[in-house]
Amino acid sequence: MVLDPMTGEEQEPQDLRIVIAHKRFLYTSQSLSDKEKGRLQKEILDTILAENLAPLYEHICQEAGWSPDGSQLQRMQSANQTKLQELEGKITDAEENLGDTEVKEALTAKADYLCRIGSRKAAEEAYKKAEAKTAGSGPKMDMVFSTLKSDIAFGDWHAVKQQIDKAKKLCDEGGDWERKNRLKVYEALFLMVTRDFKKAGELFLDSTATFGATELMSYETLIFYSVVTSVITLDRVNLKKKVVDAPEILTVIDSIPNLTSFLNSLYDCHYGSFFKAFSQIIDQIDADPYLHPHLRYYVREVRVVAYSQFLDSYKSVTLESMAQSFGVSIAFIDNELADFIVSGRLTAKIDKVAGVVETNRPDAKNAQYQQTIRHGDLLLNRLQRLAKVVDLE
Repeated sequence: MVLDPMTGEEQEPQDLRIVIAHKRFLYTSQSLSDKEKGRLQKEILDTILAENLAPLYEHICQEAGWSPDGSQLQRMQSANQTKLQELEGKITDAEENLGDTEVKEALTAKADYLCRIGSRKAAEEAYKKAEAKTAGSGPKMDMVFSTLKSDIAFGDWHAVKQQIDKAKKLCDEGGDWERKNRLKVYEALFLMVTRDFKKAGELFLDSTATFGATELMSYETLIFYSVVTSVITLDRVNLKKKVVDAPEILTVIDSIPNLTSFLNSLYDCHYGSFFKAFSQIIDQIDADPYLHPHLRYYVREVRVVAYSQFLDSYKSVTLESMAQSFGVSIAFIDNELADFIVSGRLTAKIDKVAGVVETNRPDAKNAQYQQTIRHGDLLLNRLQRLAKVVDLE
C-alpha cells in the first residue's frame, strides 16, 4: 500500500500492468544506454515471471522483439490454468449451494484474475457474465475501472474512450462521489493523451483535493500533469488563483524536480530561469508515456505563452534585450519570433534594420465599435427594405 500525501492514509498502489507498461515505454527510449535497457528488461521480466502473467508475457515479447523462454511460459500457463480451475470450482459451488451475491463475487474474482494476467478478451467476456449478476452502479463501475486499467496498460485508447462513456452513464444512474472523483482522473488522462489539454487541465485541477486514483498514478504525477497542462491553457489571473497559490499543489510541488522553478519563474517573468527549468521539464515530458507523443507541440505552445507574456509588457523592445532576458542568442530569438509571427501566434512585427520587435495589440474597444457599426448598417438596410415593402402595399 502507499500513503496519501494529504491525509497519511493507506491507498492502493499503482497497478502492476501500468508500471510494466511505463518501463516498457522507457525501454524504447533512444536516450538510454544498452546497460540501462538491460536493467529495465530484467525488471520487466522478473515481475512478469514472479506474478505468472503468461498472456502479458507473450504480448510484451512479441511487441518488444524478445525471444520468449518456452519453459517459463509453459510454467506460467500451467499456474494460470490451475488458478482458473480453482476459480471455476468456486463459481460452480456458488451456483449450486449459495446465493446470487456469492455467484457474482465468484464470477468477478475470475474476471479480475483474467484481467490481471493480461488476458483481455477472456476478461471482457468474464466481466459481462459478472455484470449480468450485479445490481447497482457502484460495483459495475468497479468492473469498468478494472477494464480501464488494462486498456490503458495496453495503450488501447479507443477502448478507454468506450469504457469512460460507459462509466459516465453508470454515474448518472447513481454513482457515489468517490468513484466519480476517480473517473475524473481517468478522463483527464484520456483527454491529455488525445491533446485536449484545456479540458484535461480542468479535470486534473478538480481532482487535486479529492484524488483517489492511486492505482493509475501517484499524487505527485497528478500535480505534475496539473501544472504542465495549466501553463499553456490558463491566463495569468487563473494560473495564479488555481495553480500558483493552490494549497494542494503547494503541498507537494517542491518534491517534483524542476516544477517549482518552471511554474514560478514563468509567472514571475524570470525568463532566463524559466528557460533553464523548461529544458529539464522537456526531458521529464519526453520520458512520460502519455505526454511524449505531444512533446514538440507542447514545447511550441509553452514558448508562445512565454513570448506573448513578455511582449505584452512592451510596445516595442529590442531583440538584444529580449534575447538577454531569455538567456539565448539574438539569432535564436529572431528566428523563433519570425516563425510564430508568420503562423499568426504572435501579434507583433520585427524591424530587422533597427533590431526592434513592435507589438500590435488588438484594440478590443475599437473592434467592438466597428462591430457595432456593421450591425447598425445591417439593421438600417433591413429597415429600408421593410419600408419599401410597406409603401408598395
